[in-house]
Amino acid sequence: MSKLLIEDLSRVFPPVRGGAPTRALEPTTIAVGDNDFVAILGPSGCGKSTLLRLVAGLDTPTTGRVLLDSKPVTAPGPDRGMVFQSYTLFPWLTVADNVAFGLREKGVPVPERTRIVGEWLTRVGLTAFAQHHPKQLSGGMQQRTAIARALANDPAILLLDEPFGALDNQTRALMQELLLGIWERDRKTVLFVTHDIEEAIFLASRVVVMTARPGRIKADVKVTLPYPRHYTIKTSLEFSALKARLTEDIRVEAVLAENG
Repeated sequence: MSKLLIEDLSRVFPPVRGGAPTRALEPTTIAVGDNDFVAILGPSGCGKSTLLRLVAGLDTPTTGRVLLDSKPVTAPGPDRGMVFQSYTLFPWLTVADNVAFGLREKGVPVPERTRIVGEWLTRVGLTAFAQHHPKQLSGGMQQRTAIARALANDPAILLLDEPFGALDNQTRALMQELLLGIWERDRKTVLFVTHDIEEAIFLASRVVVMTARPGRIKADVKVTLPYPRHYTIKTSLEFSALKARLTEDIRVEAVLAENG
């Protein structure tokens, strides 16, 4: 049985100022297994983020449904941890208090909350910054805080919407390794949206390629590179061959998107 089932899911946005409706997502079906790491890859505007928002319960589908552990998703919930490209931290809270936010909302007792926060700050390398505020942190440190906050709640699935898109290349690569290390240890089910082909291959066990708008599935590609993965795998022949295949798939869709 799938951990997450996206079944015939579509989203059509109503017309604006007398224009035509916008078909952001065509009926889409994806099954994500327990402990799977699935990357959603596609050109800008193809409906990747719309799909993720529907899974998160932040938007309502036009058709279809989302099932998590066989239960319908109808609204946001603590069983889904969401990490956005923008860091979405509470600027008035410290790093520790940001990580603790969901635990506090659930009523987790202070001693247990303190233990969980301490564990996650250690795992993302921010113990020394526990009492800092977001404005005192670099972009990478802010995103590490956001990831720790999402995972401290122990969600059933982690949803990431281009979480490293605003970072420089070096920081982005380090954040990929951090996230991959966490997943290799915990095997949390992950749905990861990106437009970066190398990032998708390096992290995921499957890459789902979407077409230009209106988005639909073009390919569902299994990544057979073994775990644990070291960054040097990016120079392997198998990695290069998969990158070449996905680059061609995405290029065709990017051209279609550019030409309307």
